[in-house]
Order: sequence, then C-alpha cells, then structure tokens
Amino acid sequence: MDIILEKKKGIRRKHIPYIIGVAMLLTLTLWVIFGNHASRMHVELRKITVQKVTKGEFNDYIRINGQVQPINIIQLSAIEGGMVAEKVTEEGSMVRQGEIIVQLTNPMLSLNILDSEAQLAEKQNFLRNTQVAMEQEKLNLRREKLQLDMDVERKNRRYLQYEKLYAEKLTSREEYLMAKEDYEFAVNSRQLVVDRQKQDSIYRTIQIDQMEESLHNIRKNLQLVRQRVDNLNVKAPADGQLGLLDVEIGQSVGAGGRIGQISVLSDYKIEALIDEHYIDRVRTGLDATFERQDRKFALRVRKVYPEVRDKQFKTDFVFEGERPDNIRAGQTYYINLQLGQPAEAVLLPRGAFYQSTGGQWVFVVYGDRAVRRKITIGRQNPLFYEVLSGLEPGEQVVTSAYENFGDTQELIIQ
Repeated sequence: MDIILEKKKGIRRKHIPYIIGVAMLLTLTLWVIFGNHASRMHVELRKITVQKVTKGEFNDYIRINGQVQPINIIQLSAIEGGMVAEKVTEEGSMVRQGEIIVQLTNPMLSLNILDSEAQLAEKQNFLRNTQVAMEQEKLNLRREKLQLDMDVERKNRRYLQYEKLYAEKLTSREEYLMAKEDYEFAVNSRQLVVDRQKQDSIYRTIQIDQMEESLHNIRKNLQLVRQRVDNLNVKAPADGQLGLLDVEIGQSVGAGGRIGQISVLSDYKIEALIDEHYIDRVRTGLDATFERQDRKFALRVRKVYPEVRDKQFKTDFVFEGERPDNIRAGQTYYINLQLGQPAEAVLLPRGAFYQSTGGQWVFVVYGDRAVRRKITIGRQNPLFYEVLSGLEPGEQVVTSAYENFGDTQELIIQ
C-alpha cells in the first residue's frame, strides 16, 4: 500500500538562488532610481573657505605693481674711440649739460691734425703762387695789347697816307696795298689779344674759385679733425644724474661704444608689468590711481609696449597733477588701473579655486554638502569675479583651493 507524502512548506534550498537574484535586482533598481552616482569626498569645514554670492557694483580695475623710473634715460656713448685717461665724474653725481664725464686719448688724431695742417699750408702756398702767376700773365697781356693798339694806330695813319697818295697817283699800287694789309693785320692781331684776355679772365676766375673751394674744404676738414679731438671728452648731453659709468682708466673704448647713462630727473614715470590676459584692454590714456602718505595720486597710461615676455607686457604711466613729496627712482607703488566703467553685476569673491577651474565651475553649498556646478565668469578685479551665469545672489560657494578634490562631484562638509 502506497504512502502519501505531504509537501513540505517554507523555503527550500532550490529557492535560495532565485531569492538572491530577486534581491540583487531590487537593490540595483532602487540604486538606479534613488541613488547618488556622484563621487564624494569628506572635508572639514575649517579647512575650506565658504563665501556668499552678492549683487552690487562691479568696479572694473586691476591692481598692479609699478616701479618709479626717471622720465627719460639717456645713454652715454663715445663719439670718438680712444683710451680712458680720466674719469672726471663718479656714478651717482648730478651733472649739468656739457659737463665732462670721461676724458679719452687718441694719438692718431694728433697725427691727422698735423697732416691736415700740412695739406692746408701746401694748398695755400699753391693758391698764392697761382694767383701771382695769373697776375703776371694779366699784366703781360695788357702790355701786349697796348703795344698792338699803338701799332694799329701807326699803321692806320700810314694806310691813310698811302690811300691819299695812291688816289693822286703819287705812289704805286703795291705800296698802297702793303700799307692796307699791314693795317688790317695789326687790327686782327689786336682782336686776338682782346679775345685771349677774355678767355684768360674766365679761366682765372674758374680756377681761383676751384682752388678757393678746395682750400675751404681743407679748412673744414681741419676743423672737423680738431672737433674730433674735442669729442674725446665725453660730455653730459643733458642735466641729470649719472646712474651708470661702465669704464675704467686705461680701458680702450671704441667709437659709438656705450659707457654709461644719465637719468633725467626733471620728472618721473612708473613702469609696470601686466599679465598678458589684459593686453587687449590696456590702451594709452587709461586712468589709474595709487595711494601714498594717506593721499591718492592720479596716473595716466602713457605707452603700452606690444612685446610680451614671460606672459607679461610692459606699460608706462605718467603723473596727472601732483607727485608724492618723497618720490625716488626705484620706489614701488601699488596701482589701481581702471579698465572700464562701474556696472551692476552678480559678484563672487575672489579665491584660489580659479587656478584649478579657470572659472568654469565651482562647489555650491547646500547645508552640509557642496555640489559641483558649471558657471560663467566675465571680468575680474582684485576683490571680485563678475558672474555672468550659474550663480544667484545669496548662494554660498567654496572659494578655497580645489587641488585636492580631483574629479570629486560632491563634498560632504563635516
């Protein structure tokens, strides 16, 4: 007789894999629907800086360091090469225009002077001898013309006498013709001398002018050579302070060689290096200010240099109005350079986060956590960033450095 077995109630071993699979599926479903997929990092509140987003007037300026420099620096160069014989003035001394700073020597210039003087004396002697010879030739021509004039007069009388005798049949035709021909020859000879006098006069004038010009050039050359000797004295081109003198006694200096500089202290300028980020916004004429001795002084951009070095470009400022009483070359001033007009904007206080994010995102605080959010930053000044989008006034933002956060999407603040 068969025995009827009752079915066992409850969970059996074969059901366990199905139960585990259903549980895992349910857990995965709940994580997909309600879970937070962002990576998290726990941070201590005391180790971060949290600041509030506000709305107010954005003052478009940057703060830069500027150094006081003389309004003009003149380089000292040797016009004539030579050897340093004496340093008349020392570095740091105040000099007047035309004051001798360095004396040079050059023996070759003395030889050039002697040679030029010898050439000048030779030309002068030659000119005098030529003038004497020309005067003698002139006198000879005048004497010859006088003789021919007298000869023409005599032969003219003889010709007239023979003309009358021939008309009265008292002389032969041959004698008459000879008297006539002698007279005409004397007239033509005198005319030749007259033409010669004219030509000699023109020639003498041209030759003397040429010699006078040659003599003038030699005198001028001698004067220039003597001036070169004077150029061995290196003189101050303007009033100022001798800031650098890079020569020593006995040193050989070439023509045009730089030996020092003079700082013109009639006024001052301020040189500043500005980050290349602002090169398109900084232009001539912009206003700037700085504080000194509890007073504010005005500046104006005088020149913007186009060359960028080490990610910076140079800018010159000049004073508008008063200068500080104790201004000295080399002093450093902290300058506020105004780039634009103030405007209403959403403001985020400056912080070290910008170096990591470039202003593209920040951590926005929600109670005990901070979530990563994309933002857009426009202009910036030493105190604030101008927020164009992504933040609203009243929100809290972590503004301290983000280097340790990596790709973290959420901060848990403890």
